Amino acid sequence: MQMTTTHTTTSTETPVVPDFDDDSDRKLCFVCSKGNLDMAYPALIMANGALSEGIETHIFFTFWGMDMINKKTMGDLRFTALGNAAMHMPPGLGRLSDKHMPQGLAGLPGMTGMATRMLKQQIADLDVPEVPEFLQMLSDMGANLWACKMSVDMMDLDADDLFDEVVDVINVGEFMVLSEGAQIIFV
Repeated sequence: MQMTTTHTTTSTETPVVPDFDDDSDRKLCFVCSKGNLDMAYPALIMANGALSEGIETHIFFTFWGMDMINKKTMGDLRFTALGNAAMHMPPGLGRLSDKHMPQGLAGLPGMTGMATRMLKQQIADLDVPEVPEFLQMLSDMGANLWACKMSVDMMDLDADDLFDEVVDVINVGEFMVLSEGAQIIFV
C-alpha cells in the first residue's frame, strides 16, 4: 500500500500564492445558478473586478440564474430572509441592527418585499447599479454572457426572451470547451 503525505503550512512558512503575471492569459468563468438578488451580485461584482484587471471573463447562466438574464424577471429579482439565518436586522435600529433577523418573522406576509427593498437600498447607497444595468456595463467592458441550453429549454424560453447582450445559448459541452484553462467560480 502506498502512503501519501500531506504538507501543512506552519505559521512561520510563507504561504504559496499563485503568480499571475500580466502576460498570462487568465480566464475566469462564473456559473450563476441562482436568481435571488443576493446571489446575483457576487458574480457580477467579481466579474467587474476581473474585467478591470484585463482578465477574460465569461458568465454562464443556468437554472434559476436564468432569471438574471430573462427580460421578464431580470429587473425584479427578490431577496428573502426565509432560510437565511445570516440576515441582520435593518440598519438604523440601534443595537438591534447587530442582531440576526428572527426566522419566525421572515415568513410573514410582506417580509420578502421589505427585505428586497432594504437590500436594493443598501446596494444603491454604494452606487452599485441594479442587475440589468450592471449586466450591460459588464457586456460593454467585454464580458461574455452565455445561457444554458437545458435551462432555456426547461423554462420554455427562446433567444428573444433573453437579455440582448447574451452571446449565445450553449450546451454543457460547449461550455466545457470555452472554459478550458479557466478558473471556474460557481455562484
